[in-house]
Amino acid sequence: MSVSTPKPPPTEPKLPDGFAPRMLSFDVYGTLVNTPPANLGAFRAILADAGRPDLDPKEFYSFWEQRNIAHYREPYRTYKDICRLSLSEAYERFGVTTGREEAIHRFFDRFSSMELYPDVLPALDVLARDHKLALVSNIDDDLLGATPLGREFDLVCTAERARGYKPDGTLFRYLLAASGLPISQILHSGQSQFTDMVGGKPLGLTIAWINRRGLDLDPSVPPPDLILPGLQPLCGLLDNKGAIGPGGPPKHASG
Repeated sequence: MSVSTPKPPPTEPKLPDGFAPRMLSFDVYGTLVNTPPANLGAFRAILADAGRPDLDPKEFYSFWEQRNIAHYREPYRTYKDICRLSLSEAYERFGVTTGREEAIHRFFDRFSSMELYPDVLPALDVLARDHKLALVSNIDDDLLGATPLGREFDLVCTAERARGYKPDGTLFRYLLAASGLPISQILHSGQSQFTDMVGGKPLGLTIAWINRRGLDLDPSVPPPDLILPGLQPLCGLLDNKGAIGPGGPPKHASG
């Protein structure tokens, strides 16, 4: 009877040797902001408006998001225009004959009620002691402005400002130009394999995959430098000291 060899314990996350970033950039939705509850509610309402509550809102939303990512590579449109176009394509894909593109406002209206993950503000307050903080998001400025972020950031990079998105590198090139830093001094953290890794790794950006949902890495995606379950481990990796207790330090003004 053969005896199977036990698997070695998982390797602890470690920054690349000699890597000491001056700026930490973050994806927003799904990394800082807990989007699934808001998204599910919005798309359930969209399908109810269209008279199709029988459809699975998760499946419908997933297809819609895939179409968004595909359109990010096309000549620049605003995020809101992409959302409308993708909704029309989702209606067609799922046989929804009474849906209206303007129902996407059900989704836009949710931004003001979105909530941060509990670890976000405590971790960012610690990380901000020794690093500049930046946001990098495939979003329009007004939707980002409606999102309660709980603090200000040193640099804000949106698709609207860059006139382009992450997957082809446009938004990350904007980050580099706006920061004035070499790529070797920036650590980007994001949750999307198909935008953060696909767009950032070919440029040479060091990326931490914030894999809150424990997903498998798609074999077609350039692997990240780190895989973390949330933001708090960054504090230890970057040698920041300070307790992150329940609730964390006082919140900053929203920005």
